[in-house]
Amino acid sequence: MTTKPNHFDPAALTDSMKESAQQIWLAGLGAFSKAQQEGGKAFETLVKTGIDIQRKTQETAEAKLNEATQKMSGIATELNQKATGQWDKLETIFEDRVAKALHKMGVPSAEQLQDLLARIEALENELQKATKTTRATKVSKDTKTPLK
Repeated sequence: MTTKPNHFDPAALTDSMKESAQQIWLAGLGAFSKAQQEGGKAFETLVKTGIDIQRKTQETAEAKLNEATQKMSGIATELNQKATGQWDKLETIFEDRVAKALHKMGVPSAEQLQDLLARIEALENELQKATKTTRATKVSKDTKTPLK
């Protein structure tokens, strides 16, 4: 069975996010140190830059999460279809084997039973017709015989 290469690696995504968080932390420490040295304007600039970076990081993380969700949903759908197909095959194999076992034991199939029921119904109809004909013939003979 050939499997598709999986481009989504949760471990790599986690490592990437850890690395980004570490860089952000270090940048924050450096910025804080620089802000203490240079004063308020630099600090405000760094806060604004930090906010921009945070937004971009969140957008990127959300995009990656959406991408991962879509991939996992596709994989789940594909696995579900494969599993359903396998269960259908297994069910067919089971039904065939049961039918063979029943046939070996002399148990008639559903089709054979239907044929037999149709034959019984046809024989019942013929019997009813024959009974009616016999009664009608007997009644007509009884009415034709003279009274003594």
